[in-house]
Amino acid sequence: MIAGAVAGAAADLTYDGLVERVRAGTLGPDPGTLRIAVAFRTQQAVRHDGRGTGYRNEVLSLRLAEAVGSCAVEPGTLPDDALDDCVGADVAALLGHRLRPVRVAALDAYLMHIAPHVPRHGARPVALPAGSSMEKSRARAAAVVELLDLPAGAVVLVVGVVNSLLEALSWRGLRYVACDLKGGETEWGEPVVTDALAAAQGCAALLVSGMTLGNGTFEPLRRHAALHGKQLVMFAQTGSAVLPRFLGHGVRAVCAEPYPFFWLDGGPGVVHRYGEPCAGGA
Repeated sequence: MIAGAVAGAAADLTYDGLVERVRAGTLGPDPGTLRIAVAFRTQQAVRHDGRGTGYRNEVLSLRLAEAVGSCAVEPGTLPDDALDDCVGADVAALLGHRLRPVRVAALDAYLMHIAPHVPRHGARPVALPAGSSMEKSRARAAAVVELLDLPAGAVVLVVGVVNSLLEALSWRGLRYVACDLKGGETEWGEPVVTDALAAAQGCAALLVSGMTLGNGTFEPLRRHAALHGKQLVMFAQTGSAVLPRFLGHGVRAVCAEPYPFFWLDGGPGVVHRYGEPCAGGA
C-alpha cells in the first residue's frame, strides 16, 4: 500500500521530502537511470451545453515507459523549449528543472511508473460512463464529492473552481467557498476568493485540485488540514500518482485521474479513489 510505505518512513511527509526520497532512490530505481521518452502538451477549450461560461486547460505530460505523469499549467505560460528540455532527459535531472510544472510532471511520471493505480497499491477504480462532456464531468464530480464525510450544511473550501463539483456539493446539501487564483465568479455569480489559506479558516473541509502542486500552494493547505484535523480531499489530474503518497500526512482521500483525462474522450473512463471509505458506504 502506498500510504503505509510512506507513513512508516516519515512522521510528517512534505512535498520536498518526497522529492528527496525519490532522488535518493529509497522508493524505487535510481531516477538518474530512467529517461523520458515523450513529452507533450494538451490544450483544451470547453463550454459545456447548459453552462454560461467556458474555460481553457493546458497540461504538460511526460511519458516514462508505460507511465504518463502530468502537471497543469496556466494556458500560454509553458515555454516551447520545455518539451525539448524533457525529451531524452533523465528523471533526476528533471526533478531539478527550472520550471516547477516540469518538476511535478517528472515526479508524477516516476511515481506512476513504480506504483500505478491498481488495487494492490490502494486504488479503488470507479467507472465513468460514456457520455457528453457535461455527463462525464458530473460523473467525475460525484466520485470526488463522495469522498467527503460531512453533515448537511457544512462548509467546504473548493480550491480550483470546477462548476460540476460545486453543483455536486449543493446536491449533497453542503455549502462551499469557491477559491481560485484567477478570482472572478462562479457559473452562478458567486464570488471566487483568491486566498485559499485565509478562506480555509472558516471551512470544515478542503476539496483541493492537484493543480496546487504546480503552483506551489499545496503544502500550506496540507499543513493547515493536518494541524486542524480537517478533511483534505484531493482531486488530481496533476500529480495523480503523487498525492496518494500524502494519505495520513494531512490528506484524507484522493480521487486520482491519470492521463487520458475524462474531457479527452466521450467513451467510458475510470478514476481511482484512495483513502478512507466514501460517505454513505459508496
